Amino acid sequence: MDALREPQDNSEGRAASLSEIHASVTTTQVSIWRRMFAFAGPAYLVSVGYMDPGNWATDLEGGARFGYQLLWVLVMSNLMAILLQTLSARLGIVTRRDLAQACRAAYPAPVCYTLWVLCEIAIAACDLAEVLGAAIGMHLLFGIPVLVGVLITALDTIVILWFTHFGVRLIEGFVLSLITVIAVCFFFQIWLARPEVGSILSGLVPRLDHGSLYVAIGILGATVMPHNLYLHGALVQTRRVGETVAAKRSALRYNLVDSVVALNGALLVNAAILVLAAKVFYERGILVNRIDQAHLLLAPLLGTTLASAAFAIALMAAGQSSTLTGTMAGQVVMEGFLNFRMRPWLRRLITRLAAVIPAAITVYVSGEEGTYKLLIFSQVVLSMQLPFAVVPLVNFTSDPKWMGEFTNPRWLKLAAWTVTSVIVGLNVWLVLQTFSEWIEKAGPYGVFVAVLLYGLGLALAGLLAWIACEPWLPARWKGVRAPVAALGSLPYHEVQVHRYSRILVPLDHTPTDFEAVAHAAAIARENQAKIFLLHIEEDVTSQLYGSMSSSSEVKAGKEYLEHIAESLRRQGLQAETVTISHSSPRKAIIEYGRKIEADLLVMGAHGHKGLKDLIFGSTINAVRHGLNVPLLIVRAPQ
Repeated sequence: MDALREPQDNSEGRAASLSEIHASVTTTQVSIWRRMFAFAGPAYLVSVGYMDPGNWATDLEGGARFGYQLLWVLVMSNLMAILLQTLSARLGIVTRRDLAQACRAAYPAPVCYTLWVLCEIAIAACDLAEVLGAAIGMHLLFGIPVLVGVLITALDTIVILWFTHFGVRLIEGFVLSLITVIAVCFFFQIWLARPEVGSILSGLVPRLDHGSLYVAIGILGATVMPHNLYLHGALVQTRRVGETVAAKRSALRYNLVDSVVALNGALLVNAAILVLAAKVFYERGILVNRIDQAHLLLAPLLGTTLASAAFAIALMAAGQSSTLTGTMAGQVVMEGFLNFRMRPWLRRLITRLAAVIPAAITVYVSGEEGTYKLLIFSQVVLSMQLPFAVVPLVNFTSDPKWMGEFTNPRWLKLAAWTVTSVIVGLNVWLVLQTFSEWIEKAGPYGVFVAVLLYGLGLALAGLLAWIACEPWLPARWKGVRAPVAALGSLPYHEVQVHRYSRILVPLDHTPTDFEAVAHAAAIARENQAKIFLLHIEEDVTSQLYGSMSSSSEVKAGKEYLEHIAESLRRQGLQAETVTISHSSPRKAIIEYGRKIEADLLVMGAHGHKGLKDLIFGSTINAVRHGLNVPLLIVRAPQ
């Protein structure tokens, strides 16, 4: 068996995960160390999510309130993370699909859309933690008000867009440097605090009570992050891996090493935060409930201002690094579930605004105390969404139809389902506790709130049960759409040659016009089609007086158009000209194209990119969506 056959896909074709960097890193080095270096990277990008500001909030509260008691939760969460991230990498390497693409291929549309919405909520919650953490870091380092810092973070879209142009290896190197900064800062503070080894070891003994449950699940949600399970399966596909069983087996081994090293590094950073809070605050009876309080108290308690500075620098590094992986995760989730591509800068802007708006409102209304509570709540939201990513992942990697001989062995299935049961059990406990508190606070509206909350809870529980049992359900219960062959196995059909009769060519008095007309003429001669030359006047006179206008610009435009049309007629082609006075070229082209029932559109492109495209607009893109006809884009020779 040289290659695995992909399962049937119910989508209409699919693009590769993170297509702009897909299979961009070669892994054919002869030296084992160089090969290990080539495979190293994806897990480090994923590990950033395990060190973001949301972790800081839960780790600080856990250490300050409960001392070393919750250290075992960090260790358990990290073991869960290594297991689940390894499964995600296995799915990506073996099937060449990320988790979102696998869900789309296996589940009916309503289930996919629901899972997508839940995952988007999780990404927004994660981004919320990044926004608040970065804003707090700016406040601590530069004195910028938290509310202003929240608004500033909305602009980091430009930075993210700039980084994506340099390839995945540069991004991995940049993130690794930020991780190094975070680690150095915290281990410096641990060296100053000098905690007792015996106390640290005592925190590894499992124990949990009613008071620590909320924080413990917050730590779990901050450590094992659902969107990372979608992201990791896409990132491993940036490595060029052969299709043979041997090549995939080798890639799995190298990625396992990458995951273990990177995630254990994240564990050390998180443990350092919790141990620092336990030693400096808990042992002195100081309850710290805000990140800025920790920053202010570290200097006098540890005897040097360097401790506070290191804390703030690490916080800024954590906030900035986690924005990169948030961008990629959003792209993977949207493209995988919806088979829909969106420009990365626009995707990032939408996600960031979804986080900035509630953060800004909270800071404005509740102040910094409310900011900290919102940070903790965001991590609980992440934890509650986690089962909806874990259950499909375990199912897919345990299914021979997907994984072939790479199917999870029995011991791995047992470990994976045990982890899943722990996650689901803790979340049910938390949901019941939280619902009871909300119903009690609702007062006279308690019955209405109870019906709403428990109705929603039962619906989500039903969805989770359906996903868990899906591999064993009868086909008639699944409601899967009619399958279409997966990428690489599309059926062959007879090619139908299209013929065109009405070709629309918008012109705008640039050298590109002649290239567009030349291509349109070649197609028209072959099809005996008629060419419609369109020019839109945008000067003030034309917009005010329309067809009654007679400015020199209008006259010159008509003469220009007629000159081109006459040249076409001399060559035996049919050509018609029309000049329209309109404030919006996009709208005019769409309206006229529909009026003449054009069946082909030929347009000249001017090569606007980046900022120019934002300033001058993208007429082609707007027209492409407005007219349901083939579009030929012509560029002038350089």
